[in-house]
Amino acid sequence: MPDSAGPMLVHAPAKLNLGLYLGRARPDGLHELCSLFEPLALADLLRIEEAERDEVVCPGVEGENLAARALAALRERGWDAPPLRIEIEKRTPVAAGLGGGSADAAAVLRLATPECVRTLPRIARQSANAPGAVADLPAIAAELGADVPSQLRPALALVRGAGERVEPLPAPTEHAALLLPSGGGLSTKAVFDEADRLGLGRDPAELEEIAPRLRAAAGAGASPLTYVDLLVNDLEPAAVSLRPDIGDALEALRGTGAPAVFLSGSGPTAVALFATLPEAERAAASLDRPDAIVCLAGTAPR
Repeated sequence: MPDSAGPMLVHAPAKLNLGLYLGRARPDGLHELCSLFEPLALADLLRIEEAERDEVVCPGVEGENLAARALAALRERGWDAPPLRIEIEKRTPVAAGLGGGSADAAAVLRLATPECVRTLPRIARQSANAPGAVADLPAIAAELGADVPSQLRPALALVRGAGERVEPLPAPTEHAALLLPSGGGLSTKAVFDEADRLGLGRDPAELEEIAPRLRAAAGAGASPLTYVDLLVNDLEPAAVSLRPDIGDALEALRGTGAPAVFLSGSGPTAVALFATLPEAERAAASLDRPDAIVCLAGTAPR
Protein backbone atom coordinates (compact mmCIF):
# COMPACT_ATOMS: atom_id res chain seq x y z
CA MET A 1 0.00 0.00 0.00
CA PRO A 2 1.23 3.58 -0.57
CA ASP A 3 2.29 5.49 2.49
CA SER A 4 0.20 8.16 4.17
CA ALA A 5 1.67 10.86 1.91
CA GLY A 6 -0.40 9.46 -0.96
CA PRO A 7 0.66 9.11 -4.58
CA MET A 8 3.46 11.12 -6.13
CA LEU A 9 2.10 13.55 -8.75
CA VAL A 10 4.13 14.32 -11.88
CA HIS A 11 3.16 16.62 -14.75
CA ALA A 12 3.90 15.70 -18.37
CA PRO A 13 3.66 18.97 -20.34
CA ALA A 14 2.54 19.03 -23.95
CA LYS A 15 4.81 20.77 -26.43
CA LEU A 16 4.45 23.12 -29.39
CA ASN A 17 6.64 23.14 -32.46
CA LEU A 18 7.58 26.75 -33.11
CA GLY A 19 8.40 26.12 -36.73
CA LEU A 20 9.13 22.68 -38.13
CA TYR A 21 11.58 22.52 -41.00
CA LEU A 22 11.65 19.16 -42.76
CA GLY A 23 14.70 17.56 -44.33
CA ARG A 24 15.01 14.54 -46.56
CA ALA A 25 14.44 11.00 -45.34
CA ARG A 26 17.57 9.36 -43.93
CA PRO A 27 18.72 5.80 -44.70
CA ASP A 28 17.10 4.68 -41.42
CA GLY A 29 13.73 5.98 -42.66
CA LEU A 30 13.64 8.92 -40.24
CA HIS A 31 13.73 12.54 -41.37
CA GLU A 32 16.14 15.29 -40.46
CA LEU A 33 14.29 18.11 -38.71
CA CYS A 34 14.97 21.54 -37.33
CA SER A 35 12.46 22.99 -34.89
CA LEU A 36 11.98 24.95 -31.71
CA PHE A 37 10.04 23.05 -29.05
CA GLU A 38 8.38 24.86 -26.19
CA PRO A 39 6.34 23.44 -23.30
CA LEU A 40 2.71 24.23 -22.59
CA ALA A 41 0.93 24.60 -19.27
CA LEU A 42 -1.42 21.95 -20.71
CA ALA A 43 -0.15 18.68 -19.25
CA ASP A 44 -1.09 15.10 -18.47
CA LEU A 45 -1.00 14.19 -14.78
CA LEU A 46 0.74 11.02 -13.64
CA ARG A 47 -0.19 9.54 -10.26
CA ILE A 48 2.57 7.23 -9.06
CA GLU A 49 2.49 4.91 -6.07
CA GLU A 50 4.02 1.67 -4.96
CA ALA A 51 2.27 -1.51 -6.01
CA GLU A 52 2.72 -5.26 -6.02
CA ARG A 53 3.95 -5.14 -9.63
CA ASP A 54 4.71 -2.54 -12.27
CA GLU A 55 1.56 -1.29 -13.98
CA VAL A 56 0.86 1.66 -16.26
CA VAL A 57 -2.77 2.52 -16.93
CA CYS A 58 -4.29 5.30 -19.00
CA PRO A 59 -8.10 5.24 -18.71
CA GLY A 60 -9.89 5.91 -21.96
CA VAL A 61 -6.86 5.43 -24.20
CA GLU A 62 -6.34 2.15 -26.02
CA GLY A 63 -3.30 0.76 -27.77
CA GLU A 64 0.42 0.83 -27.03
CA ASN A 65 1.43 2.96 -24.09
CA LEU A 66 4.77 4.67 -24.52
CA ALA A 67 4.99 5.34 -20.78
CA ALA A 68 4.82 1.57 -20.12
CA ARG A 69 7.67 1.07 -22.57
CA ALA A 70 9.67 3.75 -20.73
CA LEU A 71 9.19 2.01 -17.39
CA ALA A 72 10.18 -1.34 -18.92
CA ALA A 73 13.30 0.27 -20.40
CA LEU A 74 14.32 1.56 -16.97
CA ARG A 75 13.94 -1.91 -15.51
CA GLU A 76 16.07 -3.35 -18.33
CA ARG A 77 18.81 -0.91 -17.29
CA GLY A 78 18.62 -2.24 -13.74
CA TRP A 79 16.55 0.54 -12.16
CA ASP A 80 15.76 -0.74 -8.68
CA ALA A 81 12.84 1.39 -7.51
CA PRO A 82 10.00 -0.60 -5.90
CA PRO A 83 7.23 -1.83 -8.25
CA LEU A 84 5.07 1.12 -9.27
CA ARG A 85 1.54 1.74 -10.44
CA ILE A 86 1.38 4.74 -12.76
CA GLU A 87 -2.02 6.11 -13.71
CA ILE A 88 -2.08 8.71 -16.46
CA GLU A 89 -4.84 11.30 -16.50
CA LYS A 90 -4.92 12.40 -20.13
CA ARG A 91 -5.40 16.13 -20.63
CA THR A 92 -3.39 16.50 -23.82
CA PRO A 93 -5.37 15.31 -26.86
CA VAL A 94 -4.12 12.00 -28.29
CA ALA A 95 -2.33 11.91 -31.68
CA ALA A 96 -2.70 15.67 -32.01
CA GLY A 97 0.85 16.81 -32.78
CA LEU A 98 1.37 17.98 -29.19
CA GLY A 99 3.69 15.22 -28.03
CA GLY A 100 1.39 13.90 -25.30
CA GLY A 101 2.54 10.28 -25.41
CA SER A 102 6.18 11.32 -25.63
CA ALA A 103 5.70 13.64 -22.65
CA ASP A 104 4.26 10.78 -20.59
CA ALA A 105 7.23 8.56 -21.46
CA ALA A 106 9.69 11.33 -20.60
CA ALA A 107 7.94 11.93 -17.28
CA VAL A 108 8.45 8.26 -16.42
CA LEU A 109 12.12 8.44 -17.40
CA ARG A 110 12.54 11.50 -15.16
CA LEU A 111 11.76 9.26 -12.19
CA ALA A 112 15.29 7.86 -12.64
CA THR A 113 17.03 11.26 -12.54
CA PRO A 114 18.97 12.17 -9.38
CA GLU A 115 16.42 14.88 -8.57
CA CYS A 116 13.44 12.51 -8.63
CA VAL A 117 15.30 9.61 -7.04
CA ARG A 118 15.51 11.63 -3.83
CA THR A 119 11.69 11.83 -3.70
CA LEU A 120 10.88 8.22 -4.53
CA PRO A 121 11.50 6.76 -1.06
CA ARG A 122 8.47 8.62 0.26
CA ILE A 123 6.19 6.37 -1.82
CA ALA A 124 8.21 3.21 -1.21
CA ARG A 125 7.78 0.47 1.35
CA GLN A 126 10.43 0.00 3.99
CA SER A 127 13.42 -0.90 1.84
CA ALA A 128 17.09 -1.33 2.51
CA ASN A 129 18.20 0.77 -0.46
CA ALA A 130 16.83 3.90 -2.10
CA PRO A 131 16.42 3.52 -5.88
CA GLY A 132 19.38 4.62 -7.95
CA ALA A 133 19.57 6.98 -10.89
CA VAL A 134 20.00 5.79 -14.49
CA ALA A 135 22.81 7.46 -16.40
CA ASP A 136 21.84 6.95 -20.05
CA LEU A 137 18.35 8.49 -20.08
CA PRO A 138 18.88 10.48 -23.32
CA ALA A 139 19.80 7.28 -25.14
CA ILE A 140 16.75 5.48 -23.75
CA ALA A 141 14.56 8.45 -24.73
CA ALA A 142 15.87 8.38 -28.31
CA GLU A 143 15.05 4.68 -28.56
CA LEU A 144 11.47 5.33 -27.48
CA GLY A 145 10.65 8.06 -30.00
CA ALA A 146 11.80 11.22 -31.75
CA ASP A 147 9.99 13.64 -29.40
CA VAL A 148 10.98 11.96 -26.13
CA PRO A 149 14.56 13.33 -25.70
CA SER A 150 13.39 16.95 -25.79
CA GLN A 151 10.74 16.22 -23.15
CA LEU A 152 13.18 14.95 -20.52
CA ARG A 153 13.58 18.54 -19.34
CA PRO A 154 10.55 20.46 -20.66
CA ALA A 155 11.84 23.86 -21.76
CA LEU A 156 12.40 25.86 -24.91
CA ALA A 157 14.94 24.00 -27.02
CA LEU A 158 16.36 23.90 -30.53
CA VAL A 159 15.76 20.34 -31.72
CA ARG A 160 17.62 18.81 -34.66
CA GLY A 161 18.42 15.46 -36.23
CA ALA A 162 15.42 13.18 -35.85
CA GLY A 163 14.76 14.73 -32.43
CA GLU A 164 17.81 13.41 -30.60
CA ARG A 165 19.88 16.62 -30.77
CA VAL A 166 18.45 18.94 -28.12
CA GLU A 167 19.94 22.35 -27.35
CA PRO A 168 18.28 24.14 -24.39
CA LEU A 169 17.57 27.83 -24.90
CA PRO A 170 16.56 30.64 -22.51
CA ALA A 171 12.91 30.57 -21.48
CA PRO A 172 10.78 32.81 -23.70
CA THR A 173 8.63 35.66 -22.52
CA GLU A 174 5.39 34.08 -21.33
CA HIS A 175 2.61 34.10 -23.91
CA ALA A 176 -0.61 32.20 -24.59
CA ALA A 177 -1.84 29.63 -27.06
CA LEU A 178 -5.24 28.82 -28.47
CA LEU A 179 -5.33 25.22 -29.70
CA LEU A 180 -7.82 23.57 -32.04
CA PRO A 181 -7.01 19.83 -31.89
CA SER A 182 -9.72 18.91 -34.40
CA GLY A 183 -10.35 15.60 -32.69
CA GLY A 184 -6.73 14.40 -32.83
CA GLY A 185 -6.17 10.95 -34.26
CA LEU A 186 -3.76 11.84 -37.06
CA SER A 187 -0.92 9.34 -37.48
CA THR A 188 2.56 10.90 -37.47
CA LYS A 189 3.82 8.20 -39.84
CA ALA A 190 0.97 8.86 -42.25
CA VAL A 191 1.84 12.57 -42.37
CA PHE A 192 5.53 11.91 -43.01
CA ASP A 193 4.65 9.35 -45.70
CA GLU A 194 2.40 11.92 -47.35
CA ALA A 195 5.17 14.52 -47.15
CA ASP A 196 7.46 12.10 -49.01
CA ARG A 197 4.74 11.46 -51.60
CA LEU A 198 4.37 15.21 -52.14
CA GLY A 199 8.13 15.62 -52.51
CA LEU A 200 8.49 17.85 -49.46
CA GLY A 201 11.78 18.16 -47.62
CA ARG A 202 14.66 20.62 -47.76
CA ASP A 203 18.23 20.04 -48.84
CA PRO A 204 20.74 19.45 -46.00
CA ALA A 205 22.51 22.76 -46.60
CA GLU A 206 19.26 24.70 -46.33
CA LEU A 207 18.28 22.88 -43.15
CA GLU A 208 21.71 23.59 -41.66
CA GLU A 209 21.30 27.31 -42.39
CA ILE A 210 17.97 27.50 -40.57
CA ALA A 211 19.29 26.38 -37.18
CA PRO A 212 21.34 29.52 -36.37
CA ARG A 213 18.45 31.70 -37.51
CA LEU A 214 16.10 30.01 -35.05
CA ARG A 215 18.73 30.17 -32.29
CA ALA A 216 19.33 33.87 -32.86
CA ALA A 217 15.62 34.69 -33.10
CA ALA A 218 14.77 32.95 -29.82
CA GLY A 219 17.51 35.02 -28.23
CA ALA A 220 17.59 35.72 -24.52
CA GLY A 221 13.95 35.27 -23.67
CA ALA A 222 12.40 36.60 -26.87
CA SER A 223 8.73 35.89 -27.43
CA PRO A 224 7.94 33.84 -30.56
CA LEU A 225 5.62 36.70 -31.47
CA THR A 226 8.79 38.63 -32.39
CA TYR A 227 9.77 36.09 -35.06
CA VAL A 228 6.47 34.96 -36.56
CA ASP A 229 8.03 34.77 -40.04
CA LEU A 230 10.04 31.75 -38.84
CA LEU A 231 7.03 29.84 -37.49
CA VAL A 232 6.79 27.73 -40.65
CA ASN A 233 5.68 24.09 -40.56
CA ASP A 234 6.80 22.19 -43.64
CA LEU A 235 4.44 19.32 -42.76
CA GLU A 236 1.33 21.49 -43.12
CA PRO A 237 0.63 20.62 -46.80
CA ALA A 238 0.88 16.90 -46.03
CA ALA A 239 -1.37 17.15 -42.97
CA VAL A 240 -3.98 19.23 -44.84
CA SER A 241 -3.85 16.76 -47.74
CA LEU A 242 -4.86 13.98 -45.33
CA ARG A 243 -7.25 16.07 -43.26
CA PRO A 244 -8.73 19.06 -45.12
CA ASP A 245 -10.48 20.16 -41.91
CA ILE A 246 -7.05 21.28 -40.64
CA GLY A 247 -7.10 24.01 -43.26
CA ASP A 248 -10.50 25.11 -42.00
CA ALA A 249 -9.17 25.32 -38.44
CA LEU A 250 -6.16 27.37 -39.52
CA GLU A 251 -8.42 29.79 -41.39
CA ALA A 252 -10.72 30.11 -38.38
CA LEU A 253 -7.75 31.05 -36.21
CA ARG A 254 -6.50 33.58 -38.74
CA GLY A 255 -9.96 35.13 -38.61
CA THR A 256 -9.44 35.97 -34.93
CA GLY A 257 -6.61 38.37 -35.82
CA ALA A 258 -4.02 36.25 -34.00
CA PRO A 259 -0.47 37.47 -34.71
CA ALA A 260 0.78 33.92 -35.34
CA VAL A 261 -1.13 30.89 -36.67
CA PHE A 262 0.47 27.56 -37.58
CA LEU A 263 0.23 23.78 -37.35
CA SER A 264 1.90 22.05 -34.40
CA GLY A 265 4.06 19.02 -35.18
CA SER A 266 2.44 16.59 -37.61
CA GLY A 267 -1.02 17.92 -36.71
CA PRO A 268 -3.92 18.01 -36.64
CA THR A 269 -3.72 20.72 -33.93
CA ALA A 270 -3.92 24.26 -35.32
CA VAL A 271 -2.37 26.89 -33.06
CA ALA A 272 -2.75 30.63 -32.59
CA LEU A 273 -0.37 32.56 -30.32
CA PHE A 274 -1.29 35.66 -28.36
CA ALA A 275 0.64 37.95 -26.05
CA THR A 276 -1.68 37.32 -23.09
CA LEU A 277 -4.06 34.70 -21.78
CA PRO A 278 -7.11 37.04 -21.82
CA GLU A 279 -6.55 37.73 -25.53
CA ALA A 280 -6.45 33.99 -26.26
CA GLU A 281 -9.59 33.44 -24.17
CA ARG A 282 -11.50 36.14 -26.07
CA ALA A 283 -10.46 34.62 -29.39
CA ALA A 284 -11.62 31.19 -28.23
CA ALA A 285 -14.99 32.63 -27.21
CA SER A 286 -15.41 34.22 -30.64
CA LEU A 287 -14.91 30.83 -32.34
CA ASP A 288 -17.40 28.93 -30.19
CA ARG A 289 -15.68 25.60 -30.93
CA PRO A 290 -16.02 22.81 -28.37
CA ASP A 291 -12.50 21.52 -29.03
CA ALA A 292 -10.77 24.85 -28.27
CA ILE A 293 -8.09 24.78 -25.55
CA VAL A 294 -6.48 27.90 -24.11
CA CYS A 295 -3.30 27.73 -22.05
CA LEU A 296 -0.07 29.51 -21.26
CA ALA A 297 2.85 28.67 -23.56
CA GLY A 298 6.55 28.72 -23.01
CA THR A 299 6.12 27.44 -19.48
CA ALA A 300 5.48 24.06 -17.91
CA PRO A 301 2.89 23.66 -15.13
CA ARG A 302 3.99 25.12 -11.83
